[in-house]
Amino acid sequence: MFISFLRAVILYLILVVSVRLMGKRQVGELEPSELVVAILIANLASVPMQDIGIPLLAGVIPILTVLSLELILSVLSLRFLKIRRLFCGTPIMLVENGVLNQRNMRRTRITVDELHQHLRASGVLELTTVKYAVLETNGTISVLPFPKHQPATAMDAGIQVDDTQMPVIVVSDGRVLSTHLRELGRDEAWLDRQLSAYGCRREDVFLFTATPGGKIYLARRKEAQP
Repeated sequence: MFISFLRAVILYLILVVSVRLMGKRQVGELEPSELVVAILIANLASVPMQDIGIPLLAGVIPILTVLSLELILSVLSLRFLKIRRLFCGTPIMLVENGVLNQRNMRRTRITVDELHQHLRASGVLELTTVKYAVLETNGTISVLPFPKHQPATAMDAGIQVDDTQMPVIVVSDGRVLSTHLRELGRDEAWLDRQLSAYGCRREDVFLFTATPGGKIYLARRKEAQP
């Protein structure tokens, strides 16, 4: 029993490291080669995890081999355009200037219903408002409406807006993140003053964020709320 537990832990850690090395992508954003590698690694790990009669290396070595091939392929795809096109493909135009490209839709086996589903997901109801709709290499469809059908921006309206600043988490679940506090150019004395203004202590804070410009957000722990 202990051996089975230990093998499962080892294989689990190897799988986690393998997925981390492949990069931070959601399943729907994986390239075809990456999806194949993910499925292969999962299958290779399941056999030695279930059958203790199979040597652990019989599962580890194939996993590391497949992972190495994927990493080598990703480097080659980054440096050589032909290899990238071979394994990843190229974007395909489905709609151009409000007109369906029926040949490309037949080639990619995208139905009109599927296309309209993606358009609705992008907030587009009428095909005539679409300048471009492109089938990306990961299977998603990018939709770009005509400029006159796009929402107006602050620049279009001539409105002056403040620059957006990224909030930094300073306190998380009652624990002060000293590194983040230093990134803001602040110290713990400043933090205590801010918390005192809200009438709470560090241990009462569930989340405290601040921007370099001084904008603060504070959420108390539920049990600490008055």
